[in-house]
Amino acid sequence: MSDPRVYMFNALWFKKDGGAESYDRYRQAVVPLLQKAGARLASETFAPEAALIGEWDADLFFVVEYPTWQAFEEMVQSEGYTKIRHLREEALEKSLLVRCRKN
Repeated sequence: MSDPRVYMFNALWFKKDGGAESYDRYRQAVVPLLQKAGARLASETFAPEAALIGEWDADLFFVVEYPTWQAFEEMVQSEGYTKIRHLREEALEKSLLVRCRKN
């Protein structure tokens, strides 16, 4: 049986005026929802310093591990998440969310 865990790679570009601070409010609000879904931060958060090959200028990136795809879907469709989603949208100029699996 294959591993049901899902890893979500998140890359974030903050809005210039207060985006990082706004995202911190979102981060504080989403932690209890992640815990309820059985998710965890799979790594530290990283602030890129310089792209050596290719173009990469995200402000922050990290990976969140969910026990299953269904757990992720249920969390983002929950009433609790619906109430705080605007905080993320208000904070970010753009973002990249990539569903991953372990090799």
